[in-house]
Amino acid sequence: MLTQLASRILRAMAAAIASTFLISTATAQNITGAGATFPAPIYSTWGEDYAKAGGDRLNYQALGSGAGVTQIINRTVDFGASDSPVAKEKLEKEKLLQFPAVIGAVVVIVNVPGVDGTKIHLTGDLLGEIYVGRVRMWNDAKIAALNPTLKLPQIPISPAYRADSSGTTSIFTKYLSGVSPIFKERTGAGNSVAWRTGLGAPGNAGVAAAVKNIKGGIGYVEFAYAADNGMQALKLANKDGKFITPTVPAFLEAATHADWEKAENMAASMLSMPGAGSWPIVSPTFILVPRNAKDPSRVQRVLKYVDWSFKNGAAAADRLHYIMLPPEVQDRVRAQWATLSAGGKPLWPAN
Repeated sequence: MLTQLASRILRAMAAAIASTFLISTATAQNITGAGATFPAPIYSTWGEDYAKAGGDRLNYQALGSGAGVTQIINRTVDFGASDSPVAKEKLEKEKLLQFPAVIGAVVVIVNVPGVDGTKIHLTGDLLGEIYVGRVRMWNDAKIAALNPTLKLPQIPISPAYRADSSGTTSIFTKYLSGVSPIFKERTGAGNSVAWRTGLGAPGNAGVAAAVKNIKGGIGYVEFAYAADNGMQALKLANKDGKFITPTVPAFLEAATHADWEKAENMAASMLSMPGAGSWPIVSPTFILVPRNAKDPSRVQRVLKYVDWSFKNGAAAADRLHYIMLPPEVQDRVRAQWATLSAGGKPLWPAN
């Protein structure tokens, strides 16, 4: 059964989809966005708070990163959202500006009967073997060797993965491809990959529900979904060889190592960062807006919403287990906004 947050996100998705067919002059102050489910809880919460503060209303469709990129390319929404950065060539071809909005983390959730999943230790290499079907039982000798104090049951491992084109999948598979040679060889990285084993489910909420309902389940989700669903997230070995519990301080330690200055199109990597306490699967999530919008005022509304969220959204981000961009990175984002123009006039700062 879905929890309150998951149910709210699904309701918001349905309402947002319906609203796209109802946008008219009377509702011209709506901001429409579509894409990644990874940041959907924080985007929705920021949108609600922004509207209460007198800003425009946000209709956000949490359909997956692939759908978000497609919709902004087709100009059917005011902004697209993607957890995986879009390639430079595609940004140029489709006349899009990309910028990070917030930082989150992917965690590995489990449902192992009789075992406290938060005490399970896995390495990235072993996790890759699970996701290619090489390690199939929870009491496999390789898992047991990492967990000598746990009594692991003799039940099958049931991997869950995203069935839709997903930036969360891109983050997870990029991480696994970097630490697991067999996963890189047999599956590789991308928004959609040919999974070797397991069950597909739509969205972060769908994967969380699948793991919760299947004994022996394992899956990857954005941390907010794990926390809201009361899921058990295991400890994962980081680059320094330390087994780390997924917590906001661990995400923050990883995020501090991001090299924003050298990141093309602000697509800084935070995967497998150094640091004894760093969680290994941390990533920014991105917003895409058109450089050639037919109605530039709609782009300005998006920028105003994000700017307001940068200034006022920290409490909501903390509550939902996200990390705000550092102030200097927020300023870099605004500098990117200043490159947008229409009719020879800059779109930012907005009037």
